[in-house]
Amino acid sequence: MTLSNAELYRLKSDARRGLLENDLILQRFFERYGAQLSADEGKVLSQLFALEDNDLMDLLIGRRDSVAALEDEAKTALFKTVLQKLRER
Repeated sequence: MTLSNAELYRLKSDARRGLLENDLILQRFFERYGAQLSADEGKVLSQLFALEDNDLMDLLIGRRDSVAALEDEAKTALFKTVLQKLRER
């Protein structure tokens, strides 16, 4: 099941970051995948958006594959799939 317009809007609002680099990556992600995001993918994104900007940036650019706050979640296939989509150039 895909996200409703309201859920997608809320995710996009939560995606606004203090680092321009994060904003650009997330904007590109939503342009490509926003209309087809599932509720489970939305939950993964919400967890990512709760991270500090620098931790999120490390994940987005591939400097790290996990952070302490999401150690268990980072092992799931869904998390890895969402992160891979976020990292696409």
